Amino acid sequence: MGFEREKSETRVIMGEDEFNRSIDPILVKKENVYTPAPDRDPHDINEHLKVGFEDVVGEPSATHSFDRVWIGSHAVFELVKFVFYRLLTTVLAIPMSFVAGILFAVLSCIHIWVVMPAVQSFMMALPSVQTIWRSLTDTFIAPLFLSMGRCLSAISVKTTHT
Repeated sequence: MGFEREKSETRVIMGEDEFNRSIDPILVKKENVYTPAPDRDPHDINEHLKVGFEDVVGEPSATHSFDRVWIGSHAVFELVKFVFYRLLTTVLAIPMSFVAGILFAVLSCIHIWVVMPAVQSFMMALPSVQTIWRSLTDTFIAPLFLSMGRCLSAISVKTTHT
């Protein structure tokens, strides 16, 4: 797609004495002071947002623009995406975090203080309700349907083709 990669071999030719000479005392070994950035999406919640230039723009093999145009458009795409993301997060991150914090605080409060006590109350009351419902069913509904079943069982339907 315009990016040609060449494999090149690089060899350093040294004599056997030069190779064995140590240069450790000359160079001071420093510890790695670079620490990798923490993963801000450890659960891959936004995996679908990892969009690259090749995911958006693709030229089929039969149609190619100039390599410089391809490279330039790739650079502009990445630059604009980077700059606008930074700009938008600078403007929107704190207000949206504030709104999301309020929303999740309200939802948590409602769940903890309203929903779960109601569910637990219903679960405690269900055995009593079940006993009352069964007695009402056995007293009123079962005899009604038993008698309707006996009345309707005498009906016989025959179909004939004319």
